Amino acid sequence: MNRGAALALLGAVPLAASCGARGAARTGSKNFTEELILGELYAQALERAGIAVARRLDLGATPIAMNALLRGDIDVYPEYTGTALLNVLGLAPISDARRAYDTVERAYRERFDLIWLDASPFDDSNALASTRALADRYRLRTLSEVSRAAPRLTLGTVPEFLRREDGLPGLRRRYGGFRFKRIVQLDNGLKYQALAHGDVDVVVAFTTDGEIAAEALIVFEDDKHLFPAYQAAPVARPQALRAFPKLAPALNALAPRLTTVAMRALNLQVDGPLQREPADVAHDFLERVHVA
Repeated sequence: MNRGAALALLGAVPLAASCGARGAARTGSKNFTEELILGELYAQALERAGIAVARRLDLGATPIAMNALLRGDIDVYPEYTGTALLNVLGLAPISDARRAYDTVERAYRERFDLIWLDASPFDDSNALASTRALADRYRLRTLSEVSRAAPRLTLGTVPEFLRREDGLPGLRRRYGGFRFKRIVQLDNGLKYQALAHGDVDVVVAFTTDGEIAAEALIVFEDDKHLFPAYQAAPVARPQALRAFPKLAPALNALAPRLTTVAMRALNLQVDGPLQREPADVAHDFLERVHVA
């Protein structure tokens, strides 16, 4: 998942814009699987609450979605606390989910006049993962143990993890070690295939990846709390909340349903063998959990 490069919009000021296209709440999303699912979940939850929706999904990376919200081109979109903290606000990582949310909620309100609604309990954070067989062979369950075993292991990773503060440099500073026998740079879509084929021993994962459940992988415990929290929440323009009084209650009612287990299952339906459309996956989920 590409969480986007640092933004150059911290001084941006929201432009005046009419709220909604012809009375519709304009719902956006970024351009990867989980965001597309969340965007559809938000849109369909609003429609179930009687709000007309204009979809503006698949906008692109964080800077594009954020600027669209600031300009008033969209009214709401899903954002992650960790992305807001590091990439938008340029602050240090915070692993405590409550403190991370409080920090970004206050900063967005004060700096951008944007409102964070309730966060979902799932955490789509960075992680290292491996097969149960390898974890058992080397007796690995925590990142501290992986740091010591690294000289015997091959890491599969997307390139940006090698440079990020919450990536390999941060792991080495926080834990020591993490000097892998070999590092293989992979496209994000190929990492689990490489792990299954034995081309790598450990992969950089995101904790809501559907393959974690499907392949019964082990996610190593971040026992020294390096990785920041990445909880998703709707970020909305206050004009939209006034224009559509049912918007916040509808999305806040959805939030607690989106657990880590639920998001892994939803992501797998889109990215896995079924290759379902995000709109269909969102519809079935809302039917199943009886979100009105």
